[in-house]
Amino acid sequence: MVFGPVPSRRLGRSLGVNNLPPPKTCNYNCIYCQLGRTINYFSERRCFYDPELVVNEVLKAVEKMRDVIDYITFVPDGEPTLDACLGREIEKIKRNVDVKIAVLSNASLLYDPDVRTDLSSADLVSIKIDAFRERTWRIINRPHPSLRLDKIFEGIEEFTKNFRGEIISETMLIENFNTDSEEIEEIARFLKKINISKAYIAIPTRPPAEPYAKPASHYKIVETHEIFSRHLGIERVELLNMPEPPQFIIWGDPVKWLLSTLSVHPMRYDYVIKTLQKITRDPEKIINDLISRKEIMKIIYRDTVYLVRSYRK
Repeated sequence: MVFGPVPSRRLGRSLGVNNLPPPKTCNYNCIYCQLGRTINYFSERRCFYDPELVVNEVLKAVEKMRDVIDYITFVPDGEPTLDACLGREIEKIKRNVDVKIAVLSNASLLYDPDVRTDLSSADLVSIKIDAFRERTWRIINRPHPSLRLDKIFEGIEEFTKNFRGEIISETMLIENFNTDSEEIEEIARFLKKINISKAYIAIPTRPPAEPYAKPASHYKIVETHEIFSRHLGIERVELLNMPEPPQFIIWGDPVKWLLSTLSVHPMRYDYVIKTLQKITRDPEKIINDLISRKEIMKIIYRDTVYLVRSYRK
């Protein structure tokens, strides 16, 4: 029920809470899900565990690891808001420990006022927006038949108007499914409308539920980053799950700096050269060595050369 803490780019050191029973319980059946296909496939909320049990398990874990936890995160094998006791669990945990609480949700039930109320006590809510068009959404996320995308977007807007915590988003890019420029533009416009603090762009990095769910090309990753940045500002857009830099490279090394930065943002080649020139005599050698090791690669987007972390070795 409680696991971790595990390192998270979004949340630091995160103590996970699995408030749903196995196997996977969800109202989505995403083609890219690393947990595989949804087994318990429904969209009606219910209490799965006694809230006191969930709270006590969390409190015991926090007591042992209080100094190494940045967030308590509801991130179960499925959709956490299907738990009708979620609000009570969050409130009781917050009354007993001074640790921020996050909920990673697909946002599908935010049209429900009770769900919005349950999440109102959280410090951070992550919402999933993989598509803006109904057809794309049904192909990628394979939602329960009772769900409607227009209602979900209305619920997201209503929630973000009143929520006092931090709202972030995640968009999973699947090659040939949600990577056309118009779809990305529409997602970006909606994210700007709801004024999120950070938009994360992700690709599948583990075996997906369906073998045809392939990660977007490097070109499409760069394009999406550019489109999101144009609408939201570059400081509010990050790549989520690009490969991390090798552990043996020490802090302060120009190679370490470049790999760490490219794990979060694609960068213009000319900017990288100018920056590296401040700390090394031969920036092109560093770049070419990393390209030859297949750590990074060059991408040309709209006549501009970018460097991006390579995930296809």
